[in-house]
Amino acid sequence: MSLAMKLTAITLDCPDPEALVAFYQQATGLELHPKSNGDFAGLNCDDGLFIGFQRVDDYQAPRWPDQAVPQQFHLDFEVDDLDEAEALLLALGALKPEYQPGGARWRVLTDPAGHPFCLTRRKV
Repeated sequence: MSLAMKLTAITLDCPDPEALVAFYQQATGLELHPKSNGDFAGLNCDDGLFIGFQRVDDYQAPRWPDQAVPQQFHLDFEVDDLDEAEALLLALGALKPEYQPGGARWRVLTDPAGHPFCLTRRKV
């Protein structure tokens, strides 16, 4: 027997929810959740998935690829053009770690709170 579970939300810890929601809203074009406030902010996806950002006191950013503070999870985003998406995200405040295990297949960036995320080419 398996459960019919549907993923409805993903919430990321961070030091500043409003800054992180602004980064992801600009990067994705998703709609800001109307009940966002100083300690919690979120984005609504068209398919019903909610991406939340919650304030955590004494937040410690993951260190990619060092596991002293492990990443614990990461998000993957499909894009049409890796170079174009990378340039836009870097302009929005993302960082590109030196360690890039994907070669030409994917890129690892970190958001302004230090969470690693990957860019992959959109499957045609």
